[in-house]
Amino acid sequence: MWRDLAPVGRSASSGGYFRQPWASAETELRSWFVEQCAARGLTVETDGIGNQVAWWSPETASGPSVLTGSHLDSVLDGGAYDGPLGVVSALAAVDTLRERGFSPARPIGIGVFVEEEGSRFGRACLGSRLATGTTTWEDASELRDRDGVFLADAISASGLDPSRGLVDLDRVGTFVELHVEQGRDLVDRDVAVGLASEIWPHGRWRFDFAGQANHAGTTRMEDRHDPMLTYAMTALAANKQARLAGQRATFGRITVEPNGTNAVPSLVTAWLDARASSDDALASLVAEVERQADDRAGRDGTSLVVTPESVSGSVAFDPDLAARLAGLGDWPVIPTQAGHDAGILSDAGIPTAMIFVRNPTGVSHSPDERAETADCLAGVEALADVLAELAGVPA
Repeated sequence: MWRDLAPVGRSASSGGYFRQPWASAETELRSWFVEQCAARGLTVETDGIGNQVAWWSPETASGPSVLTGSHLDSVLDGGAYDGPLGVVSALAAVDTLRERGFSPARPIGIGVFVEEEGSRFGRACLGSRLATGTTTWEDASELRDRDGVFLADAISASGLDPSRGLVDLDRVGTFVELHVEQGRDLVDRDVAVGLASEIWPHGRWRFDFAGQANHAGTTRMEDRHDPMLTYAMTALAANKQARLAGQRATFGRITVEPNGTNAVPSLVTAWLDARASSDDALASLVAEVERQADDRAGRDGTSLVVTPESVSGSVAFDPDLAARLAGLGDWPVIPTQAGHDAGILSDAGIPTAMIFVRNPTGVSHSPDERAETADCLAGVEALADVLAELAGVPA
């Protein structure tokens, strides 16, 4: 399966992946998923926006289902494992359980949620947010990508129809997501597999710095109203405040107008990704960055508007479920600073757990993202054990 996925959406120059939702590479992967499920006799449901769930549900299975899976889209120039590892491992776990002679007493589903990364329309975990009702279609349909394409138009262009409705999560009793670790906790512990205890609160804020366009040569430095200077100081302030507080703050995307080499810009738009150990700490971090940006804008003769675009509160996964599953393999229970569909389903009231597979470098959202085959296979065995534990008990 990994060989099948390897070339899809991969950049020949960087080796990274561009698997944007409702575009060709991601559409190819969703078709691949349907083929893999058909080969296993699994029934696939695809909703109106592209979320998919494949069901292993023998006639003897009943009651609330156990759902696993992840996502197939990527960040821009992303790694191979973030998302697809959870989908491939879920399919492999079903193979493993069948090889063991296991028959589920509860239905087992394998889910693929669209636009988990938020790399095209700026709303992380959009597919699971819509499925759980956290985000409404009226709100989401007005989102635009970098080229100005509306979400509704992108979905329609890919052959989907939102009026068909969304995947029904009411039948899901438990969700378990396997994911490559996006950090070094398991490396430092020298273990291949771990479970998640919580997800740090995190979000994205758009900073619009407005100034006055002018000639780069004839405009004296003291006469400028340069939003690039305001942005530059803000980026440095965010870095300093995050370091002082032991939190995370990143400006990873900017746009500039008019974007000319010989012109003072009129507008700089930058997106802040901020994460913290608590909701209060996150609010405090963003507020301090905004305060310092406002102060600098006053000195530069520029203006600032800050707009929250996607904010997720802290998620504490079901501690009883984590403790129950940790006992299956003596796996450590660790926090994560990365957002996941698991966090959205947990907030929706579905008991949720996450399995992490060791990443030897800790690098993620990059072509250098890795996981060793032996660790991936250990993850498959762990997921199979967890599914057997959760789906082996009759309703």
